[in-house]
Amino acid sequence: MKTYQHLFFDLDHTLWDYDRNVQESLSELFLHYKLEKLGILSSQSFIDSFYAVNFKLWNAYDKGEMHKEELRTTRFPRIFEHAGVMDAVIPEDFEGDFMHRTSSKPHLFPHTIEILDYLKPKYKLYVITNGFDESQSKKMNSSGLSDYFELVVTSETTGHKKPDPKIFQYAMEQAGASKENSLMIGDSPVSDIQGAHGAGIDQVFFNPLGKTIHLKPTYTISHLKELEAIL
Repeated sequence: MKTYQHLFFDLDHTLWDYDRNVQESLSELFLHYKLEKLGILSSQSFIDSFYAVNFKLWNAYDKGEMHKEELRTTRFPRIFEHAGVMDAVIPEDFEGDFMHRTSSKPHLFPHTIEILDYLKPKYKLYVITNGFDESQSKKMNSSGLSDYFELVVTSETTGHKKPDPKIFQYAMEQAGASKENSLMIGDSPVSDIQGAHGAGIDQVFFNPLGKTIHLKPTYTISHLKELEAIL
């Protein structure tokens, strides 16, 4: 078995439970701002509209078709419109409230702390994420992840987004790692697996939902504790 020294993790959907944290925040916002008075039927319908819009915006951002500020300023107007609220007066700084609440949520995937405790004495650990600097930092602090990682590399810092090999190369340079002794762990078939493959790095595909993937990863796991069998 190959000997690794440097482990690079994705953050959202791999360690930090994006869906649970986001849905909890949206449910709180629905109640706090009394969105039913604007005609949104339920917190679930609001959540459904969020997912319908947010994925498309992030896809555009990842492709370089949209800048950060445009994503931030257009997201909730489009979500409210999708939810059937036309010409709604969106509560002031709704986006800021959402970002603060969500980034402050602590929920992680099962076995996250357990596996990091196992790995920390044996390997150098890092994060590579396409998320924004300030929100990713808050997420890691609020969930107790910060002390485990030597370095957090964001697309905002580097100017390159996964799956661009340049962000992986930058991370390896900063870590003093080589592609031969590095391993990428993430949930995205494109950003994490294809991206790491393109940079010559072995990959662990974290696949709790049983997604289909066209590129065969080096390893596949359905829960994080399975990393013990690889590492």
